[in-house]
Amino acid sequence: MAVMIHSKYGYEPPEWVQADARLDKWCKNRKRRAKQHGAFSLDKNKEVRNETTSVCKNQWY
Repeated sequence: MAVMIHSKYGYEPPEWVQADARLDKWCKNRKRRAKQHGAFSLDKNKEVRNETTSVCKNQWY
């Protein structure tokens, strides 16, 4: 039987532990890069809308 290693996901074979470490590192780096470039910013593209101007802005009357 293969040696099982205790990781944060439970007991796994060494190959799975290495794969999990690579994936965790990749995800952490991806989130960090996205945060740097503002990919997940919810306030980035919001427009401030005023009720009176947004209703009549492009109407011809």
